[in-house]
Amino acid sequence: MTLVLVFGALSLWQAWDIASLLRREARENSERYAEIVAALSDTTPGADTDVLLKLAGSLRSEGVPIVVTDSAGTPTINANLPANVVEGGDEAMRGFVRQLDRINVPRRAPDGTTIHYGNLPVARRLNWLRALQLGVLLLALAIGIWAYRTAVERHRDRIWVAMARESAHQMGTPLMSASAWVERLNELPDASARDVGKHLASDLERLQRVAQRFERIGRPARRDQVGLGALAERVAAYFAPRLPRRANPVHLTVSAGTAGPMVSADPVLLEWALEALVRNAIDALSGRGGNITITVESPGEDWAQLTVSDDGPGIDASVRSQVFEPGVSTKRGGWGIGLALARRIVEDVHGGRLEHVPSEHGTVFRADIPLRTHADHA
Repeated sequence: MTLVLVFGALSLWQAWDIASLLRREARENSERYAEIVAALSDTTPGADTDVLLKLAGSLRSEGVPIVVTDSAGTPTINANLPANVVEGGDEAMRGFVRQLDRINVPRRAPDGTTIHYGNLPVARRLNWLRALQLGVLLLALAIGIWAYRTAVERHRDRIWVAMARESAHQMGTPLMSASAWVERLNELPDASARDVGKHLASDLERLQRVAQRFERIGRPARRDQVGLGALAERVAAYFAPRLPRRANPVHLTVSAGTAGPMVSADPVLLEWALEALVRNAIDALSGRGGNITITVESPGEDWAQLTVSDDGPGIDASVRSQVFEPGVSTKRGGWGIGLALARRIVEDVHGGRLEHVPSEHGTVFRADIPLRTHADHA
């Protein structure tokens, strides 16, 4: 908006200045016309010649570029030429004459002399004013589009946050009820019933963690020291008993030398993002089997890298540029939220970068995460 105001002020100033110049030009042209009429009425010998010489001098003083050539096309007189033309020699002069002829049709005298002339300086300023006003218009249009898109994204974010919190709230009641039934199972004398209750309790704990994650959306992120290697191992341990084992088995491995590198991050949200990437890979291998690898590296001094790769069918080229857009999914019945959520966590919350890496086989997603935040540096 500030740029629009600045350019608008410059445009108004140029328009006002040019209007003043045009008024002055009109007044001077009227004076010249009066002088010519007076000279034509003057019977004094040489009066007409004097007024013509005075008129020519006036035109020279106003900055109109003029080149006079003889019958052979050789420049003989010039005025108000750019310095590079004067210093450039005959070739530069002829090129400038061609430019003048494209602006105005040259005037030819009976003796073969030709006058080549350009426009008043005010005409060049009018061209600058036109370009400036066009730039202001385009800038205002671009800012308007940006403001509209920003407003739409903010509105979508508010809806996203509201839906997430409402989902967490709605999950609370059935979770409490299910917990009560699990306690009843644990009180039964049947060992098999208690065993079922143990597994149900584990799943209920998982659901409670999911509800807590939804509640965290839109709230300030925590900044704890998180070991990415340990995080990857924890996510792999969760998925391990849930992977297909018999028909079309899926194998998940972790490549991390240590529990680090350590990053300043929100452990709950970062784990959520990694789970979304792994779950996306599992879905890609559904019905065909394959391998998934979580790789943890620290290739730079200021950032770490999490990579999730699989040897599945890959992502169709028609949707690669949209895989991080909410609602875009290659799975039947998919909501298209997982990858969008993962990118939001990595980039918006942690200041990193999540991208799809082109690969000849399968799919690769890479997350670059800063080792330290701005607050850590301070």
